[in-house]
Amino acid sequence: MTPEYFRTLARYNAWANRHLYDACAALPDAEFRKPRQVFFGSILGTLNHVLVADRAWLGRLEGVPSGIAALDQILYEDLADLTAARTTEDTRITALVDGYGAGEFGRDLVYRTMVGTEHRTPVAWVLSHLFNHQTHHRGQAHGLLSQTAVPPPALDLIYFLREREADVTAGRA
Repeated sequence: MTPEYFRTLARYNAWANRHLYDACAALPDAEFRKPRQVFFGSILGTLNHVLVADRAWLGRLEGVPSGIAALDQILYEDLADLTAARTTEDTRITALVDGYGAGEFGRDLVYRTMVGTEHRTPVAWVLSHLFNHQTHHRGQAHGLLSQTAVPPPALDLIYFLREREADVTAGRA
């Protein structure tokens, strides 16, 4: 796992979130909030959970309090506010990963869970979990979107890579 691997995942993550949130913006508010058969209860709850988890992990990685009290915490009730916060968090993730030198990925992160249990995990695995966790819950939100009139967007990594390559080839990147 190279620094470029994590930098690519950070950019893919932001790209996929942008596409997902754009699709959610086309939903009527009632559909966005509608209770559904999913662990966090709705599209709103699912997207808030991803933001909650990212803030918890970034707080641990940066050594600052995250302010997160529970994994099902609703940070933003309004999609516009949630979208703005998601964009800010994606920028924060990208900056963090871009700021790491190659040696940083191998160091151990010592942290406490929300219940206070101490753990030690290499940074590379923490970041792998962060990106995998987002992909998992984006997939849930994607499935929930398919239960609405709004078509869910293509979010596969390969589409991001192809788009990035086309931008490079066309001189847009």
